[in-house]
Amino acid sequence: MIQYDEQTLQLIEEEISYIYDSDATGYPEGEYLLDLRKRILNEQACTRKAQEELLPDIIAFNDALHDALKRMYDRAHELYRQMSAIQPDIMLTAKCYLAYDYPALHPYQKEDRQELFNAISDFGWNRQYADGVTFSLVLPSDIDMPFDTIRGMDCTPFNWNEGLDPELTKDLHINRAFHNLFDHTKFALTDFIFCRDFVFEYSTIIQEQTN
Repeated sequence: MIQYDEQTLQLIEEEISYIYDSDATGYPEGEYLLDLRKRILNEQACTRKAQEELLPDIIAFNDALHDALKRMYDRAHELYRQMSAIQPDIMLTAKCYLAYDYPALHPYQKEDRQELFNAISDFGWNRQYADGVTFSLVLPSDIDMPFDTIRGMDCTPFNWNEGLDPELTKDLHINRAFHNLFDHTKFALTDFIFCRDFVFEYSTIIQEQTN
């Protein structure tokens, strides 16, 4: 098991929860603390020894992420097909998010974990997460976009493992959405690799045209 710097992390996480509870709009300080927390956790999680331990969950999460994106992709196209048959000028946007609940598989369980997870998942505090785990799928403009483009597997080297141990992960075909969570959002690696559940958001607007 990875050993975290409990005292430092506890102080940071307590401050995050305090600011979030007292003023959820306190973005600048909250974002800074989330960045600091992420750096500390990732420094510990990205050593060779730690990643050997975490590798089964990295693989399992990447597989679950692939399946979730495929469900979103297929469902979005089916919804658009049904709705555009009735209203041709409709535009449908699909997004995929981590499930709202703190991961039950996470080895670190405390009463305050859900509250902290809420803060990390907040779009105001974690602005790169507003569109979900990856960019939104918008139909009809993306109607011909292959699923491999959503995954980021339409270009070499077919593996978005930047920042992970290159040797351990060289054959894993890490999704671009994994890279987005890991590299661009406020989630630390160990915040999301224990997630197996996802939620989807489908929204529609009618595009009116005037002469």
